[in-house]
Amino acid sequence: QVQLVESGGGLVQPGGSLRLSCAVSGSIFSIYTMAWFRQAPGKQRELVASITVSGFTNYADSVKGRCTISRDNAKNTVYLQMNGLKPQDTAAYYCNAGRVTSTDRYNYWGQGIQVTVSS
Repeated sequence: QVQLVESGGGLVQPGGSLRLSCAVSGSIFSIYTMAWFRQAPGKQRELVASITVSGFTNYADSVKGRCTISRDNAKNTVYLQMNGLKPQDTAAYYCNAGRVTSTDRYNYWGQGIQVTVSS
């Protein structure tokens, strides 16, 4: 059973930084595309950033230049470094592991972690 556990969230002032971590267990981490999503109250879940098996990254326009996604395959962990945080970054952040083969689709989620940006 694949498990994803997020950590590193919390309350931060505008302009501050946080690093989210997501530890994956129960499967071979290196075969998954990893991503961070977020969901604010009353809004749909949206993609924040993703990183493929080969290390190709993609970011939402709203976080480009402020966030960096990275992965450490030796530690089975994906990170999201967030700088210059804004109140509109306040949301529950979810880690996602995805993989598509010729016959199957795999998609796993963490339980989510709260990030609150407020003075």
